[in-house]
Amino acid sequence: MSQASATAQQVVRDHLEGISCRPPLTAVQQASYKEQIKALLIRENAVLVAHYYTDPLIQQLAEETGGCVSDSLEMARFGRDHPASTLIVAGVKFMGETAKILSPEKRVLMPTLEATCSLDIGCPIEEFDAFCNEHADRTVVVYANTSAAVKARADWVVTSSIALQVVDHLHAKGEKILWAPDKHLGSYVQRETGADVLLWDGSCIVHEEFKAKALEDIKKVYPEAGILVHPESPQAIVELADFVGSTSQIINAAKTLPNKQFIVATDQGIFYKMQQAVPDKELIIAPTAGNGATCRSCGNCPWMAMNAVDNMTEVLKSGSNEVFVDPDLAERAMKPLTRMLEFSAANK
Repeated sequence: MSQASATAQQVVRDHLEGISCRPPLTAVQQASYKEQIKALLIRENAVLVAHYYTDPLIQQLAEETGGCVSDSLEMARFGRDHPASTLIVAGVKFMGETAKILSPEKRVLMPTLEATCSLDIGCPIEEFDAFCNEHADRTVVVYANTSAAVKARADWVVTSSIALQVVDHLHAKGEKILWAPDKHLGSYVQRETGADVLLWDGSCIVHEEFKAKALEDIKKVYPEAGILVHPESPQAIVELADFVGSTSQIINAAKTLPNKQFIVATDQGIFYKMQQAVPDKELIIAPTAGNGATCRSCGNCPWMAMNAVDNMTEVLKSGSNEVFVDPDLAERAMKPLTRMLEFSAANK
């Protein structure tokens, strides 16, 4: 492991130690918060945009109020195009930043500004800028799970749903790629496209916990189950998959594949929308390293779990936790983000 990677992992561990666990809400409390949020969204001319990995209660609220539950690409598109003057982004920090960059005229609020991502933390702009300068002959492609500053340094921004298409497009033009920050997703893209890809050393703390031996063992228990894997997972997990894809692609695969059971290697928050799509099928979370795991909340992102109906209610009441992005930085980050959205629209 590189020194930079080891340092990033320690930063992640330190950050997780500062996260306190929330006691579960009673049914009465949940109902009360839901009614308050629905009224406040109307009062504030706001719309709720939620990621698949957030609490099912938040996803349900987004559905019931005309909001959006989706992957980060569709979250960005939906927020930009919706007429609401305020966006409530339930997800992690980079998603709020992206929403603000694409909709600078709108107020962007988040239930918490502390929710971040190990990929974002593990790719600090100063070190990334130096890495890019050392390899100036390469086209810089960064995953959406990065800060606004890192996006501003990139030529392209991609989500997992279009990463293969974008890199294949660049490879066909003879371009060499500098990829950041997820080494597992980057390695997967490299293998699938055959492109010349130089990888930054970063990873997702949730997906990295899925273990091949444990996955093989559970497959013996459910021999007819299909294995659905997000490409942020290690190569050994990807090689066991019946389907590899983004969150939205995994949901679609569950609908199209004939299996009646699926073992799913991504954040368990996705089960809410998956079960809606395939109510007659059984969903099983892929096993992690168990007691030896370093992830404090295996199968669930601890930062996504920081989004809750109580802090969302408070934000809507007070207008706190507003997301701001430096205008000059936003202008530079807008270019690769616009390129991503235009490429996605043209290649549907």
